[in-house]
Amino acid sequence: MASRAFAPYYRYVHWRRITSTFGVAFLAWAALIAGCNRGDHPAQVGKAAPDFTVSDGTNTVHLASYRGKTVLLNFWWSQCGPCIQETPGLEALHHDRPDIEIVGVSIDTDADSYRDFLRRYHVDVTTVRDPDQTAAKLFHTEAWPETYVIDKDGIIRRKIVGDPDWFNPEIRTYLRSLAPSTSQGSQGL
Repeated sequence: MASRAFAPYYRYVHWRRITSTFGVAFLAWAALIAGCNRGDHPAQVGKAAPDFTVSDGTNTVHLASYRGKTVLLNFWWSQCGPCIQETPGLEALHHDRPDIEIVGVSIDTDADSYRDFLRRYHVDVTTVRDPDQTAAKLFHTEAWPETYVIDKDGIIRRKIVGDPDWFNPEIRTYLRSLAPSTSQGSQGL
């Protein structure tokens, strides 16, 4: 009789253990699946960057005109927190490594917000406003900011999603491997 008194409790504990194990396994599986398409190894890496020409009435960017140079193609938006955070680093990289072309493509629909951003953050890299996201669609860009590292032959070498630390020595070393600096002032970068 004593074994019957404990049996319902053990059945309940056993069932809870099974459901919690499956719950944890399901959550781990869902996290793994969600992490599979985070842009770490996009289909475009190793392929030619899609060419585009975007003009906003003030500036025009034709990607093919940068052939022969290493390019950081940065898609951004003036209301994007990570875009704001990465701007000083991109500007510093632009000044430290003038041999690397940094091309910004903004998806701002509001021209005033775009111009205010450029003024407020002293942006002097080449940038163009593309409110129809013509270029971003070619690159399948869905997150802001996204930066594509394109080598001198026009091949996409890396896709960086989010706000990287452009001062990071590993990033600087990688960029140096694609575009060795010829100026002595850039030797330590």
